[in-house]
Amino acid sequence: MILRILFKANTLYSSVNKVQFYRTSAVLLNTVQFKLSDIGEGIREVTVREWSVKVGDIVSQFDNICSVESDKATVNITSRYDGTITKLYYQVGEIALVGKPLVDIDVNEVDVPIRDPANVPPEKLVLENSSNTLPSSSSEAGIQKSMENAISMVDLDPCHINRTLATPAVRRIAKENNILLSNVIATGKKGRVLKEDILRHMTGNNDKDEKLVIEEKSFHKQTDTVQQIQGVRKVMIKTMTKSHSIPSFGYCDEINMSKLVLMKYEVKEYAKSKNINITYMPFFIKALSKALLEYPILNASLNEECEHIILKNSHNIGVAMDTKEGLIVPNIKNVEKLSIAEITSELNRLLVAGRESRLGPSDMLGGTITISNIGIIGGTYTRPLILPPEVCIVALGKTRLVPAISENGDVTKVYQMAASWTADHRIIDGATMARFSNLWKTYVENPNFLLLDL
Repeated sequence: MILRILFKANTLYSSVNKVQFYRTSAVLLNTVQFKLSDIGEGIREVTVREWSVKVGDIVSQFDNICSVESDKATVNITSRYDGTITKLYYQVGEIALVGKPLVDIDVNEVDVPIRDPANVPPEKLVLENSSNTLPSSSSEAGIQKSMENAISMVDLDPCHINRTLATPAVRRIAKENNILLSNVIATGKKGRVLKEDILRHMTGNNDKDEKLVIEEKSFHKQTDTVQQIQGVRKVMIKTMTKSHSIPSFGYCDEINMSKLVLMKYEVKEYAKSKNINITYMPFFIKALSKALLEYPILNASLNEECEHIILKNSHNIGVAMDTKEGLIVPNIKNVEKLSIAEITSELNRLLVAGRESRLGPSDMLGGTITISNIGIIGGTYTRPLILPPEVCIVALGKTRLVPAISENGDVTKVYQMAASWTADHRIIDGATMARFSNLWKTYVENPNFLLLDL
């Protein structure tokens, strides 16, 4: 009887001798979901701008994971863990939600089997995460039942019954598709099965599906290009839709730029020696601030209930900029306290940061009134849309040399520029807009007043 029991036990042990056991629970516990944290300002979604990692990369704490773009600014996301990237949840250009996973990180990837049954006697064979063990008793029924339980439990998870190297993410794909990893041709380092190997294996098993995919790609090549709305353009749609709901009116005037053109020419060489790029814009900005001191109603906002007018103490003047990503409007803070030279320096900083997509939230938020200089591209007149919650915007046209008749009837040549204003008619009337524009015009046409700060 004892010999029969040992013989059957040895037979059962031989049948499971080729079974490989993996620490599946450990792999799941060691994979963490790195979620997109709240980046402030009430932002609930961002656009993935660029990935700094890919699946299989090893990262440390504070390493860049990706850069994302909101309707406020571009932000770099860094890792809070040390480990290996096993999954990216978004493609470049897709919308990521705050609080949802960005990537999966395996903080301690396990590829080594926990126990090799070939080196363990039958009476001590233990299945990981199970309390079922082979009894030390010589009972034939007890030994056979334990062996059958071990085999049946392993068969529930066929993708782990192999000696193939693969990351937890790849094992999960194989399990979901009921694929045995040992049947997949591995192309990774040291025989590791990659995600691409799994997909290739799945495609190779269904030539009909592969043909349909090829035909579908060929069809899409012949259709129109579809672009997802994202980033700056998505912000523009939301902002301009809201702007269009504001009851507004336009006001235009022409500015004699001759004195300002002459002043720029006279100081051009001196400014160049000081590495200062002189343009007309700092003078326009300073003149706007000076006029706002007399007409603070244009440096205001209206609350959502339309019950209160909020007069802003600071002149945070926005400057519309044309970038490769679209129109952005950073603003220069506290212009009322700055000189022409200081405004020039800050404006140049914003221009460089805008071209290099390095503008931060502080550069974009808090604007109180906006200047848009369409003249640098072309055009004379336009009707700009107000940037909520502001109540006024001005668009400046191209400076042109035109004939003009003086007060004594002589025909002269002058440099002329058109200014097109748009104002919120709920709190600004036409007379106020005209007086404000006339005061701003006086400062621009007499730039010495700005230099003397009178």
